[in-house]
Parts: sequence; C-alpha cells; structure tokens
Amino acid sequence: MENPEVNGSSSLNAIPTTSWCHPANKVHRFIALIFMCFLCFGSYFCYDTPGALADNFKDDVHLNTSQFALLYSIYSWPNVILCFIGGYLIDRYFGVRLGTIIYMAIVFIGAVIFAFGAYKNAFWLMILGRFIFGIGGESLQVAVNNYVVLWFKGKELNMVFGLQLSFSRFGSTVNFWVMEPVYRWVAIYYGGYERLGVTLFIASLTCLMSLICGLFLGWMDHRAEHMLARQDEQANDEPFHLKDILHFKSIFWMVSVICVAYYLAIFPFIALGKCQAVQNMGLATVIILAGFIVDKYGYLMLEMFFLACLFVSLIAAVLIYIMDSANNGILNLSPSMRDSMKEYANYFKHLQKIDSHPSSPLLHAGFESRGGLDWIQTHRTSPHPPRSLLNS
Repeated sequence: MENPEVNGSSSLNAIPTTSWCHPANKVHRFIALIFMCFLCFGSYFCYDTPGALADNFKDDVHLNTSQFALLYSIYSWPNVILCFIGGYLIDRYFGVRLGTIIYMAIVFIGAVIFAFGAYKNAFWLMILGRFIFGIGGESLQVAVNNYVVLWFKGKELNMVFGLQLSFSRFGSTVNFWVMEPVYRWVAIYYGGYERLGVTLFIASLTCLMSLICGLFLGWMDHRAEHMLARQDEQANDEPFHLKDILHFKSIFWMVSVICVAYYLAIFPFIALGKCQAVQNMGLATVIILAGFIVDKYGYLMLEMFFLACLFVSLIAAVLIYIMDSANNGILNLSPSMRDSMKEYANYFKHLQKIDSHPSSPLLHAGFESRGGLDWIQTHRTSPHPPRSLLNS
C-alpha cells in the first residue's frame, strides 16, 4: 500500500517553477508578502487606539494623563525581556509558523480583554489587557522578520523589510483616520463608557484578521518548506546560545541607545525580537515619567524633555562615528570597499580550505575591519579572485 504522505510530496514536487502555485514563483511569493504585511497590521492598529481616542478615554472612563500614559507604558513592560525571549523561543522550540500563531493569538486576546475592561469601566482590566497585548506584540514582529528572511534573499530583503514595516505602521495611520468616525457611529446606539468598549471591540477585529492571515501564511510556508527542502539548509545552521549576548559588539549597544532615545521622543508624544528589548525598557519607564511631567509641569516641560532625549540620540550617533574610526571599523567605508573586502575574505577562506593554509594575518586583522581590507589589498597575489572561488 502506498504512503499518502509520499504521494502528496511527489505531487507537490511535480509542480513546475513557472506556475504561480510554486513557492519559488514571484507571484506566489508576492501573495506571501501580502500576508506578511497584514500580520502586524492588527497589532499596530490596536496599539494606537488610545491615542486616536484620547479625549474619549478621558471623558468616558475618566482617566487622568498619568493613567492614560500607563496604557502605553504597560504595553512596553513585558517587552523589556520578552522581545528577546520570544525570538529565542521561535529559534529553539516553536518555529516561525507556530510562534507567529501563538503571538498573534496573544495579541488578539489582549485586545479583547482591553475592550472588555473599557466596556465595564474597569481600569485594572484595561491594564491587564494592554499587558497581555504587549506580551505578544513585539515578539510577533520578530516572527514576521523570520518569515521575511525565509521567503526573500539578497537585494530583495531591504525592500521587503521596508514595505512590511511601512504597511504595519500604516495600521497606526488608519487607526487615527477611522476610530473617531467609528466612535461617533457607535455613540448612536450606546452611551457612556459602553460606547468606548464597543468601539474597541470593533478595533480588535483587525487582530482577528491578522490571526487569519497568520494561519494562511503558515500553511503556505509549510508547503514551501517541503517543496524547497528547507529542512536540509536549516539543519546546518548553528543554534543560538544565551551566552552569545556577551560577544555583542559595542556598536550594537550604541545603536540601542539611539533607538531608545529616539523612541522616547516619539511614542510618548503619541501616548499624550535584541535592540528592541532595550528600546522597550526605556519606553516602559519614561512614558510614565512623561505623564507625570504633563500633570505636574505642563506640555512645555514635556517638549523640553523630548528635545533632551533627541540630543542624547545625537551624541550616541557621534560616538558611534568616533568609536568606529578609532578601531578601524567598516562603517565609514564606501560600498565598493566593503564589497571588495567581502570578496577577498571569501577568497582567502577558500585557499585555507583547499590547501590547509595556516592561520593567515588576515584572520588576525579581521575580515570585518579596515585592517583586514588593508592586508588584503597589500598581500593579494592576483588582481582579482576568480568568481568561481567567490561563489564557492
């Protein structure tokens, strides 16, 4: 008796690559990209519902500025560490498909609890909903990034990352466009805090839509994994270990400072995953402080505080330039010099592989440094390494 699983796999492999049903086809990948864009649309949409209905929150459930700011701050608290842990769980246990569905389900549950808290005028329940919403929100973005890397390669990555993030942010923009008209329509049938709760229930439907997109994308990825034999490639990947954090470069931490300082000025203004976790730690603490500043000193002092945060970001950017220059780093190299460095690094790696070449000065200089590039340009034995070696 024939194995139906084998027969199914054979029928999938029989699909020509020119067919839009094949995962390698551009049309098929474009459909997958559409689902990826919608994965985070719901979470970004619901994230900014308090900002879009700020006056209604204060009037219907009687929140002061500090309490209102807490709705944003409590979202960031779990992501101080869970954004990193969420990515670790995807790599080691869940996998990208199951991880995406789990995190999207958490986001949807959090949005529903938040709406129910507003419907019952229970501030503690609203806070609980936003906390649960935050547990899945940023980890979901990590999962989506994994999907992008699986489906797109090379020059496509920058465009796809930008498109996916732009579409997600567009969810926030749409929220500010539509929530007030939806609120006014709901107000025809409901009054007081109940109209706010019903409005938030309607907003949570966008998270349900994103969850459905996650299910469809998971099915497409499962199918593509078998047809493209991704299991063999992933089996050769070195697993991530927690101790690897100790080897992160100082440049990474400076970029984290820039992200924190930048978002401290942006997200508190709206309110009144490795880098993202540090960023969320700043958001979790300073949004509360922003609400206190408004209540105590007014909006002028808040703007002065935002300017100070931006100044910290500027100083961090200058320090990155100084540190990179002092250590002969690659950040200030031209694109052509970076490409040349990578090509000759691959060339010397190939020589060491086939000739058992002893450890060369190139390794001591560092492939990813200006010193490594200088050594390559000085000691190379041919005007240009053969393309066959570079691609091997």
